[in-house]
Amino acid sequence: MRSLHVREIVRYLDINLVVGGGFVQGKRLMDFLRNHIKTDLIQDLPKTFAAVATDLNSGREVWFREGSLLDAVRASIALPGIFTPVKLDDTWLVDGGLVNPVPVSLCRAIGAEVVIAVNLNGDIIGRHLRRGHAAGRDKKVSTEGRLLEKLSVSLKERATSLISLPSGSPGLFEVLASSINIMQDRITRSRMAGDPPDVMLSPRLGHIGLLEFDRAAEAVREGRACVKRMMPALNDAVSFIS
Repeated sequence: MRSLHVREIVRYLDINLVVGGGFVQGKRLMDFLRNHIKTDLIQDLPKTFAAVATDLNSGREVWFREGSLLDAVRASIALPGIFTPVKLDDTWLVDGGLVNPVPVSLCRAIGAEVVIAVNLNGDIIGRHLRRGHAAGRDKKVSTEGRLLEKLSVSLKERATSLISLPSGSPGLFEVLASSINIMQDRITRSRMAGDPPDVMLSPRLGHIGLLEFDRAAEAVREGRACVKRMMPALNDAVSFIS
């Protein structure tokens, strides 16, 4: 992840406005994962793994605990409006974050004695509408900026006229991303109230955009810092099984 450059990320985001349901098809991204992940089936992984998706028709959670690993990953990252939904067994699936952003219940179901949850939604509200969230990047264009630029070109190629927006108004991607952030934050709070983890890690990542995977090094540093801040609670939680 730390070796990824913004140009590579934009190349993996295959924007297509002809296919409905989302801007990004995800085929290039999955081809990339297929070349780097050698295990085909979830049950063949060396560690217990599960992923969550959402049934677009019923709104129910779908848990992937066996079967195709790549299908599970693709369904679980299908952010509504951004990635196209995935059809598996006559069911259209989207990101599991719609119903269970921090799936503590799934961890307990697959046998976890202690659940250490990582909540990435703690400080995300409004981050796509904040000015200067990309400060400190030597004025480089952000990944999301590149994506928006590519999307804008695609729109212009297909549109006969463009409606000008008032100055300072949020763009389409900003509205989508901010709406998803608000939804996930509210659902996370509700789910955590009813089924809290033993320890909650909440790294401060609000300054990193939704698609800025090229900033992985920053995320890793904050992840380590978050663990250090929470080390007393972590030691207490795992002391009885160590």
